Amino acid sequence: MFNEQGIQQDSGAWIFFVKACFFAAVSALVAGIIFMPVDIWIKGYLGMGTLFTIGSTFSLAKTMRDQHEAQKLIHKISNAKTEKMLKDFEMTSN
Repeated sequence: MFNEQGIQQDSGAWIFFVKACFFAAVSALVAGIIFMPVDIWIKGYLGMGTLFTIGSTFSLAKTMRDQHEAQKLIHKISNAKTEKMLKDFEMTSN
């Protein structure tokens, strides 16, 4: 699917699937930690590690997305400058 600017967007079904898979994975992990036959402090440690892992994963994904978008913008600006220089060169050579 493409929006009005020609940028590819994910379908609603794909977005639902990704969210459902994430929820299922986190739920299964939490259930595994809760029902694990160990002391409560070990469950707490594993739960805390899970929360930090999930949080840092979101931070990493956002940072990489922002970096990618910044590179796209830099290339867009560079291409626009190149096009302008070529256009100016063509006008002066005529």
